[in-house]
Amino acid sequence: MKRVAMTGAAGRVGTLLRPLLRSHVEHLSLIDLQEPDGLGENESFVKADLTKLDEATAALKDVDGVVHLAGIASGIDMNAILHANVLGTYNLYEAARTNKVHRVVYASSNHATGFYPRGQLVSPLDPMRPDSPYGLSKCWGELVAGLYYDTSGIRSLSIRIGNAGTYPNSERSVAIWISARDLAQLVRIGLSHPLIAATVVYGVSDAEEIWWDNGLAARLGYQPQDRPRDHARIEEGSEGPVALAFQGGGFCEINHDGTIRMRDAEGLAKSLETVE
Repeated sequence: MKRVAMTGAAGRVGTLLRPLLRSHVEHLSLIDLQEPDGLGENESFVKADLTKLDEATAALKDVDGVVHLAGIASGIDMNAILHANVLGTYNLYEAARTNKVHRVVYASSNHATGFYPRGQLVSPLDPMRPDSPYGLSKCWGELVAGLYYDTSGIRSLSIRIGNAGTYPNSERSVAIWISARDLAQLVRIGLSHPLIAATVVYGVSDAEEIWWDNGLAARLGYQPQDRPRDHARIEEGSEGPVALAFQGGGFCEINHDGTIRMRDAEGLAKSLETVE
């Protein structure tokens, strides 16, 4: 990749990734609604609203690949999520198709499978189980990536990011945290690996407690360098029973009625016994 675009470049994750990516590319084009701080010598800023297809198309002119970070990262305002995460992601891929950009790294989220119980090992091949409107929008993005591979040959690595904060601040985040340099490593794999099609991996560092089967990422060459526990600064706080039951944590509590339900075979068997 010579010229790479990064959407949502002024956001928290974009700010962490930029210094780790710009030394690996000839030019980094930063796309956002507000200009990021401290542009490097090989960085430029492009103001664009991805919910407007013409602006998205113009922003991706003359780039070789895209790191798509833009979107709303939390909340339950479905109208806002539809606008930014759903329409914005669709326009990003349509703009990539128009500009013949054949490589996208999509910032998906662990919340695409957040309703799996803690303690159950989850693979990217397992069915999606979104835990919130936000998680639902990330499922949409992964499906869009698949559609554009099948129809246009755009190769995408969807990274289901765990927690990309500066450090893990809870026991849950210790299990799912990814350091900036480990995430940057996955992004570089996504921009360059020849065997990626519409591929999904989890974005997590070398955690002690393993929630996700990330064997595919390892086969693509991912070797995490950081251990979450070594960087943890646990802050006081408490999670309710629903949050504690599922991998998505507090996101699972959004509009939840408080009854914990399981979809696994054991849970189904118990439900059938109750019905009988």
